[in-house]
Amino acid sequence: MTVSRHEIFQTSLMSALLDGVYEGEMTVRDLLGHGSFGIGTFNGLDGEMLIVDGKCYQLRADGGVTKPDLGAYTPYAVVTNFVPHIESRLPDNIVRAEASAFIDHMTASENYMYALRIDGDFEWIRMRTVVKQQKPYRPMVEATDEDAIVELHNVSGSLVGFRTPLYEQGIGVPGCHTHFITDDRTGGGHVLDFKLKSGSAALCLGTDLRLQLPLTDAFRDANLSPDDLARQLAKTEQHA
Repeated sequence: MTVSRHEIFQTSLMSALLDGVYEGEMTVRDLLGHGSFGIGTFNGLDGEMLIVDGKCYQLRADGGVTKPDLGAYTPYAVVTNFVPHIESRLPDNIVRAEASAFIDHMTASENYMYALRIDGDFEWIRMRTVVKQQKPYRPMVEATDEDAIVELHNVSGSLVGFRTPLYEQGIGVPGCHTHFITDDRTGGGHVLDFKLKSGSAALCLGTDLRLQLPLTDAFRDANLSPDDLARQLAKTEQHA
């Protein structure tokens, strides 16, 4: 396939979030100026962020969905303008690990970044959502211990996220990092596992990463290269 340049924009680093840097300088309004598709969180870890079709949603700890104020701030988010370069129907009745392996085979090369969207009907989907934190902020491995697990059954919706190469560990989350929202926009969260009855996947290949780092004291003083970075990512992203 012919690859043309496509930018992915990111504010702050995943390793900063792990270290408790939960306040950023970028508003939702400004973030939407960089892309119409993406994921992230809100200041204070006040729920998960999902952006799809140019609209931003705040996925709450109880599994509900609200629309955030455009002036709300984010400490970490990744967005792009989604252009499907590779599309395929997924095998019926597959779970997350099987879907991830199938998507790996769809990619042109494992060395690029990909925005990922899966639309379909789910037999079940298991999610968690971060609970808003209070100062003084704890590291994310402690903050996510409070996350409630929410499971939805027989729902239709969209998975929105990114497939990130291992070499970006700490900048982002290696592997597939996705959030989910129902078609009626009433439920969603950070995806842990699912069984997809039927659906399709689309990938948008990213060649350029534009990274904007916060000019804050908390970011300046953060430990962005902990010895157990891989363990922290596994625990916070998949409760491993």
